[in-house]
Amino acid sequence: MAQKIVPCLWFDGAAEEAARFYTSLLPDSRIDKVVRAPTAYQAGEAGAVLVVEFTLAGLRYIALNAGPQARFNDAVSFQIHTEDQAETDRLWDAITADGGAERDCSWCEDRWGLRWQIVPRRLAELMADPDRDRAARAMHAMMTMRKIDIAALEAAVEPA
Repeated sequence: MAQKIVPCLWFDGAAEEAARFYTSLLPDSRIDKVVRAPTAYQAGEAGAVLVVEFTLAGLRYIALNAGPQARFNDAVSFQIHTEDQAETDRLWDAITADGGAERDCSWCEDRWGLRWQIVPRRLAELMADPDRDRAARAMHAMMTMRKIDIAALEAAVEPA
């Protein structure tokens, strides 16, 4: 079945650059189509990239070059569940590079301002631990971190 809802991401002239970057991050990702403006429009000239259709980790998205009027904010983020520290580090470093920014508790943003959460699966497991004291220690440790450190989380859940 075709994906019924396709998120559209608004960019100020960097739709193709951003889509190419995003599709380089995860398997099952690709650029599907680049649509150029048939005529001049408010945010660009005739022939400029207007829309980029892309697939990111198997889900379809659209990147739209629509101008500087709207910016990304904390109200929407993409959460990537990672398998280990190496994957966590690779994605975190790529997203925060070249003008991106680190934020608290697994959140970061890329150079276009889109918010991401890089969440190791182990964090979710520890936060859902049936031993509520262990879960609380995991949450407390996470709240002190920017990029999640799995080894530090594991150490934090052990009783003192």
